[in-house]
Amino acid sequence: MARSGKPKLAVFKFASCGGCQLSLLDLEEELLTLAGELQIAYFVEASKAAVRGPYDLTLVDGSITTPHDAGMIKKVRRASKFLVALGACATAGGIQALRNFKDVKEFQAVVYPRPEVIDTLDKSTPIAAHVQVDFELQGCPINKGQLLAVISAFLQGQTPSVPHHSVCLECKLKGNICVLVARGLPCMGPVTHAGCGAICPTYQRGCYSCFGPKETPNTASLSERLRCLGVTEADLVRAFRTFYAGAEPFRRESEAHEK
Repeated sequence: MARSGKPKLAVFKFASCGGCQLSLLDLEEELLTLAGELQIAYFVEASKAAVRGPYDLTLVDGSITTPHDAGMIKKVRRASKFLVALGACATAGGIQALRNFKDVKEFQAVVYPRPEVIDTLDKSTPIAAHVQVDFELQGCPINKGQLLAVISAFLQGQTPSVPHHSVCLECKLKGNICVLVARGLPCMGPVTHAGCGAICPTYQRGCYSCFGPKETPNTASLSERLRCLGVTEADLVRAFRTFYAGAEPFRRESEAHEK
């Protein structure tokens, strides 16, 4: 990929906790190497420097929840040659997508003394609902190793790729005893995208699906298994409405148990 000078990297934040941006900063020594290969043109979390676009690579963290953000993401897209959505918020609406199942005006009336001044959208939506996204990286927060692989692929002119298997394979690779089968603990691992290194099952806890749905997740089958463990319909709704409540497979499954 021929370029004159260093390619420009920009990082933009919308509605999120900022954890995915911290994953980039957490690269530490690798970040210094990247800084030698990229010009960090815009990254408020890390620097006051603000270089105008166009940008060669733009990383976007956060969901779209306000009219202002809905307009801003279009400007970011126009200024970006290659755009990557980072994390649960940017790829599925994040934990704030819980608002999508209720009337947001009810929340405003309870939380704010003057709800009429709040300018917000009815739903929290992923970046791809508003503009074309070139690649999505799941996680809450994302895996910094996967992020490094995506940036490295960009620098080499290759298509990024990350594993699409479930957390169950990560457990097998670590030699974990299945907490769902052997211990009868509710676990979202069979339907969850890999990337966390099976942290929770390694410490004898069920997976909470921090990395969202894997490809073609059989959510109905997992729900049936969890019912056999005594999990109630209300708890099944909650199990599928965490970090990835807005992801289509989890949204459908949660609604199937909402009576």
